[in-house]
Amino acid sequence: MTDSPALSRRHEFVLLFDVTNGNPNGDPDAGNMPRLDPETNQGLVSDVALKRKIRNYVALAKGDAPGHEIYIRDGATLNVEHKRAFAALAPEIIKDEDFKKGPKDPVKADALTRWMCDNFYDIRAFGAVMSTGVNAGQVRGPVQLSFARSVEPILPLEISITRLAATTVADNEAKGGRTMGRKHIVPYGLYRAHGYVSAPLASHAVKGTGFSEADLDLLFDALDNMFDHDRSAARGEMATRKLVVFRHASALGNARAQSLFDRVTVDRTHAGSIQPIGAPATDNWPVARAFGDYAVRVDHSDLPDGIEIIER
Repeated sequence: MTDSPALSRRHEFVLLFDVTNGNPNGDPDAGNMPRLDPETNQGLVSDVALKRKIRNYVALAKGDAPGHEIYIRDGATLNVEHKRAFAALAPEIIKDEDFKKGPKDPVKADALTRWMCDNFYDIRAFGAVMSTGVNAGQVRGPVQLSFARSVEPILPLEISITRLAATTVADNEAKGGRTMGRKHIVPYGLYRAHGYVSAPLASHAVKGTGFSEADLDLLFDALDNMFDHDRSAARGEMATRKLVVFRHASALGNARAQSLFDRVTVDRTHAGSIQPIGAPATDNWPVARAFGDYAVRVDHSDLPDGIEIIER
C-alpha cells in the first residue's frame, strides 16, 4: 500500500474507445462473434473485459510493487492467496474447517479482509468475494463499470483466413498443408462506457477497501493506456479516444450521475456538417470508418455547484 490519502470525493467518468478491423469482445455463446444487442445491433463490450484490461495494465505498470498485486489473474488459485492472509494474521488457524469458517474474532476477520485489500489493487478497486473455501471475507469495490455500447449499430464481418502449415503429417498429405479458418471483425465501431467511483466504499471508516487518491490516478492512467498494451491479431486496432471525468466536491456527490453523463454528446460529422446520431442523413452520408467521423462535445456550461470536469 502507498501512503496516499484515502479517496474523499465521488467521481464518475465517460470512456470513449474505438476498434478498427477487430473484435473488441467476442461472445463464446455465439462462436466468438462480436457481442451485440440483437434489437439495435449496437456492439457491446462487457464490464468484465474492461476490468481485465485495467488489471493487465496495472500488472505491467507496477510489477511487484507492494500493494499492487493482482488477485484475479491468469493461473491464480484464489484460496492460496487467502491463506497468505491467514499466515500473516491468523497462523493459529491450521485446519480446513477453520479456514472455511474464518476467525471467530470479528476484529481478526476484518483484519484478514483488510490485508487482502491492502495487498491487491483489483480488490481495492472492484471488490471481491473471498469466502470460497478459505474465508477471507468479502467486500464491495468503489469502482464499477457499465457495459460499453457502440454509439451506432455495427455490422460484424466474418473473414475467411488460410494457414499454410499443417498440424499433422496426415493433414499435410490430405490438404497440402492448407487449412481454412474464420475470424470475426468489426470494420469500425466507437464505444461508450460509464464508470462510477464511490468515496464511501473506498473508506476504511465504513469497512471500505482503502482505495486511495493514488489508486484513482492509476485507474485513469489504465483507462488512458490499457489498449496500447493489449494488442492482438484478433482485436485489430483499439484505442482510448476520450476520457471525461466528473469530480464531486463531496463524498456523497453534488449531482446525479446521469445528468452529468448527458453532458457528453457524440454526433456524426461529414464534410464540415454535424448532425445528431440517429437523425436521417440528408446527403447520403457514408458510414463511419474513423474517429474523425464523429464530433464529441462536453458541456461545461451551468455546472452544478461542487462539480469539476476533467477532460483527458
